[in-house]
Amino acid sequence: MSDSFRIFDIAGSAMAAQSARLNTVASNLANAESINSDPAKVYKPLLPVFQAVQMGAPGEFGAAGETTVGVQVSSIVQSQTPPERRYEPGHPLADADGYVYAPAVNPVEEMVNMISAARSYQSSVEVLNTSKDLMMRTLNLGK
Repeated sequence: MSDSFRIFDIAGSAMAAQSARLNTVASNLANAESINSDPAKVYKPLLPVFQAVQMGAPGEFGAAGETTVGVQVSSIVQSQTPPERRYEPGHPLADADGYVYAPAVNPVEEMVNMISAARSYQSSVEVLNTSKDLMMRTLNLGK
């Protein structure tokens, strides 16, 4: 693939990673208020793990030894933060001691993650659009 088009692969990989991040945030927010009487069965927040990946052979992009690097989600892991314990003896899901357990989801942190992921995604879209415009202008130079 031409060096000029590699930018589309890089920006596309960033968009895919941020899309996965947005999906985990949406899942965490959707389950933020779910409760259970058993702490082992409470929803565990999801966290994407990003990883840099080589997207071409060494020396294929730029000077000898350089490679094009993109990003991918290597895995989605569950948070190990213990669930929140709430004393609600009248709740139908309360255990024998009157406690219910809620996921360790902080809605404010999740909203910050969502805004950050959305802006990162938007930045990658701008990179794609700018690259496309530059390539179109380059093609039109000879006209």
